Amino acid sequence: MVLPQDIKQYIEAGLPCERVEVSGDGHHFEAIIVSHLFAGKSRVAQHQLVYQALGDRMRQEIHALSMRTLTPEQWAALGGH
Repeated sequence: MVLPQDIKQYIEAGLPCERVEVSGDGHHFEAIIVSHLFAGKSRVAQHQLVYQALGDRMRQEIHALSMRTLTPEQWAALGGH
């Protein structure tokens, strides 16, 4: 079974991130991902970067992942540090 920590490590290994938070029950996961690479990209393009980082795991191991992607500036504006 895939754990939230596993997904966090997969994302961090494939995408330079300032922050990654993942929660879930082993079947459904939610992630907050903060990366400077998201700047100037549409939400779809941001999500595609995350899917690329996860690679085949999205089809084989991870069945449901909802994500919120933010630039560091957006994260800071929300009060994140």
